[in-house]
Amino acid sequence: MGLCVTGGAAMTCTFGMAPSVLNVLPTAKTMSAMPLATIADTVPFVNITPFGMCQSLANPTVAAATAAAMGVLTPMPCTPVPAGPWAPGVPQVLVGGKPAVNDQCKLTCAYGGMIQFTNSGCPTVQL
Repeated sequence: MGLCVTGGAAMTCTFGMAPSVLNVLPTAKTMSAMPLATIADTVPFVNITPFGMCQSLANPTVAAATAAAMGVLTPMPCTPVPAGPWAPGVPQVLVGGKPAVNDQCKLTCAYGGMIQFTNSGCPTVQL
């Protein structure tokens, strides 16, 4: 069992150079002090904010900048591109009709990064 995830939860990406925060909109959500997250909270720049600079060569801007620098890895600004929902989710707990997210869930970026939580934002409620 993991801890429930709310808006304001801290995240990192394996290819990002800075932490980020999960934004959860309160639309049709169960509320605590902050809205609870669901597996569908994956919209870039709305739910998933950038992780500073990206170091993934699968990111076209990083690949182009690295090629221009004669093969020296050149990080470029992060543009999160989630490749699906948070997984595995907590199907036993529905929030607005969708499975909830706990701090063990991960999200894959299309550029190869793995996004995970470093702080759930809800230190006392286990799912």
